Amino acid sequence: MMRSRLKRLWNNRTLILILLVLGVQPVSAQEAFTFKKRTPPDMEDLIEAREVFEYEVSYGFITLGWIDVELMPDTTYNGESVYHLRTTMRTNNRVPFIGRSLVHYENFFQFNEKWPYSLLFWRHDIHDDEPDRVRIEFDRESSQVHFYERSEYMESLDLIEPASGGDIIFYYARMFAGTEKSYRMPVYIENEIGYVEGRNSRETEHRSYDLFDDSVEVYLTEGDADINGPFGFKGRFKAWFLTDDLRVPVEAHVRVIFGNVKIRLIDYEKQGN
Repeated sequence: MMRSRLKRLWNNRTLILILLVLGVQPVSAQEAFTFKKRTPPDMEDLIEAREVFEYEVSYGFITLGWIDVELMPDTTYNGESVYHLRTTMRTNNRVPFIGRSLVHYENFFQFNEKWPYSLLFWRHDIHDDEPDRVRIEFDRESSQVHFYERSEYMESLDLIEPASGGDIIFYYARMFAGTEKSYRMPVYIENEIGYVEGRNSRETEHRSYDLFDDSVEVYLTEGDADINGPFGFKGRFKAWFLTDDLRVPVEAHVRVIFGNVKIRLIDYEKQGN
């Protein structure tokens, strides 16, 4: 029972909460971060940075696995230029009760002056040799979101902007960090729609990470997810963002039925400006 529950941590419902997720500039020297402005970034700032992230996921002293987030080279979809975000979740094979899991989440998206939004979201279950296990199409001509599983059509829901498959929260939340503005983002996942809400503050605190020589200044976001996630998750989360120009996400806490899962940044690279 515990093994099956832990393995389910790595589905795409959890993705939306922790993704709150190339030329190398090492963070140990802190050369990749700039602190020139106090306003949050816009989408052009975030896209130009071309970031690559690695996070460690832990429960207590146990490392459950890792999450890699990377903006891939731009491509085209239905004749339009799109951005391609890839998130990889991999479990720690040395933990006997969690099992092996390797999943790729792929997202083709664009953005406007207000927000990023998905055009296509799909999932590859690499460990089970199931490419295109889940596929979500965002059809703005019909204002519908279409769900597919194993290439079989499931159902459609009305499209509410800024519609996404979940990992867009990785950019969207950063546009509010360090402000007093709140956000409410619709998320389409597993044939349903839910909402992620975040409450932000201008107040700062200092937290320590192995990635940095000294403690760093961060903003805190607290929020709620109106989605029935794994382990009975439904409700509160916390996320911390650097006070740098890009509001880099450094940590998140997600409440599950047996305690808190922590996600902490352990590596960061930036290819762009």
